[in-house]
Amino acid sequence: MAGVGSGYDLSVSTFSPDGRVFQVEYATKAVDNSGTCVAIVCKDGVVMGVEKFLVSKMLVAGTNKRIYAVDKHVGIAVAGLVADARQIVERARSECSSYKSTYGEPIPPRVLAERVAMFVHAYTQYWSVR
Repeated sequence: MAGVGSGYDLSVSTFSPDGRVFQVEYATKAVDNSGTCVAIVCKDGVVMGVEKFLVSKMLVAGTNKRIYAVDKHVGIAVAGLVADARQIVERARSECSSYKSTYGEPIPPRVLAERVAMFVHAYTQYWSVR
């Protein structure tokens, strides 16, 4: 019997006859299965919390991080696959470093969020950049 996507899950730009994009649904399902991330904005900063799962007893405690420091003023809490999260964090760190070397000041969080979002969007839409 054919799989769930029946050939429509080979690309993120291929829609099934009923208008679904299976690659995006698979990514959404990975995020749904990964636990909760929350952030609370306070007057002095932001508090982040994540739900951690011990997937395997063979997994070394502390290696499955879901909160990362990107720069002195920026952090990221992630849901989904940890390997994908590490790539996004590395890209965010690169953007912070590039902005600081170009403009001589830390990157504004809104600019960083836009740049990371464009990076994620490109990797979602175009299979050739993966």
